[in-house]
Amino acid sequence: MNTFKTLSLLIVAVSFLVIAINAQNTIQDYLNTHNNARSLVGVPNLVWDAALANYALTYANSRKADCNLVHSNGPYGENLAKGSSATFSGVSAVNLWVAEKPYYSYTANSCTGGKQCLHYTQVVWRRSVKVGCARVQCNNTWWFVTCNYNEPGNYIGEYPY
Repeated sequence: MNTFKTLSLLIVAVSFLVIAINAQNTIQDYLNTHNNARSLVGVPNLVWDAALANYALTYANSRKADCNLVHSNGPYGENLAKGSSATFSGVSAVNLWVAEKPYYSYTANSCTGGKQCLHYTQVVWRRSVKVGCARVQCNNTWWFVTCNYNEPGNYIGEYPY
């Protein structure tokens, strides 16, 4: 009976670990994180697009060998991120991009202080209405996350919202 209890507790613990590792990587997680940032600037919500998600997964799988943040140069807007921890999730990646918000000056319509802000402006680009994302583990154990957007954003001289 004691062995049964120990085995049961082990199964429960492993189940929680699997759930925790997969948490924050669902379609709804990606959408909620994007759409929370978009709502703060009055931009309509993104919707999930299976074709964009497939494109993102295909490209993410092609980066598994090196995990380098190299853009696909495809027809869509694209944000990339990587992290070394198993807890680096899709939500973590989107939060990194949204964290660039303080470096975007709406008045100047540009990034400030020599900082990066174009990931953020892609997240909130008004004419981007669809998104698809993917997360894969690279051969070096890092995690690679990409989100693709249609319509792409960051057109020179245009405001994101």
